[in-house]
Amino acid sequence: MSTTAKHINPHDFFQLNNKNYSFETISNYAQNLIKTGTENEYNLGLFILKWVDENEHIDLKTSGTTSEPKFITISKTAFVNSAKATGSFFNLSHGDSALCCLPFSYVAAKMMFVRAWVLGLKLDFIEPSSQPLQHITKVYDFSAMVPLQVHNCFLKINKIKTLLIGGAHVSDSLATKLKNHRSAVFETFGMTETVSHIAAKNLTKEEEDFKVLPDISIATNDNGCLIINAPKLSSKVLHTKDVVSLTSKNSFVWLGRYDNVINSGGLKIYPEQLEKIMQNQIKSRFFITSMPDTVLGQKVVLIIEGKPKTLHLNYSTIEPQKHPKNTYFVDKFCTTNSGKVQRQKTLETLNLDHP
Repeated sequence: MSTTAKHINPHDFFQLNNKNYSFETISNYAQNLIKTGTENEYNLGLFILKWVDENEHIDLKTSGTTSEPKFITISKTAFVNSAKATGSFFNLSHGDSALCCLPFSYVAAKMMFVRAWVLGLKLDFIEPSSQPLQHITKVYDFSAMVPLQVHNCFLKINKIKTLLIGGAHVSDSLATKLKNHRSAVFETFGMTETVSHIAAKNLTKEEEDFKVLPDISIATNDNGCLIINAPKLSSKVLHTKDVVSLTSKNSFVWLGRYDNVINSGGLKIYPEQLEKIMQNQIKSRFFITSMPDTVLGQKVVLIIEGKPKTLHLNYSTIEPQKHPKNTYFVDKFCTTNSGKVQRQKTLETLNLDHP
């Protein structure tokens, strides 16, 4: 298949850091980024050159949260269709301003560039940091961040009219702070295989359900795991390991990862749901997982990052069968390059003897 014009020519309104670019000039700009730019600019330069080359596909690296990272091949048409779906869902228009404060080594930032290219956004990009709005004075129509960035610059997010939060799940405490915010703030759901998000929920309006973007249908398998049919994004039906509860034909509530489900004495326990209940009691990073148990099969355990200390935790709102049976401390959690906690690898560092 030959490269089509929609992959090559930017929208007439497309801007990158206040400059207009054509197919020819964007290539020269990308080469300069590769030669003289920062690591983040280098990665953007590499992506731009891949975006405008003659290939119909681009290789992307998965996050490696639950397994080893791997490369997958995504068509440029899927990138374009994803950008259009985002534009439709969030009512983005050509000429809107956008801020990219995420690293271009990941698909989320790459999609910010593609959305600007396809939709005609005026995109500014800055070096990614945990305080992305610290030196920002202008107001933007659109941006995307990870939860840590939103938490750290909460007092300034009114500078973003529509803000997407992805990369990790939003805590209840952060979601509560975002209720009725003057900005429209959405938590997104997606993965590299779907070229960024396929669903979103409005945290400003206290929505509990994720609503899927246009031209996407969903179902569940016998284990309650989400099945995604997005023909404009992937030629294959995607079978995820995300356990959900369908609330309509195009909405769902996320319950947790099937990889993490604990079967304790025949009771299915979703660690992510327990973590939501306990998050206001533990200031350090923590997670719920399981260990083999001779009686229960699997027992619930609590893993906390930091030095050992005495805790007085209140489990009164948790069913007795779901109470953590042991608590362990780890100096530092194992994480992916994007900061996601790798539960199994972290547990293995404890070198605990199984019964």
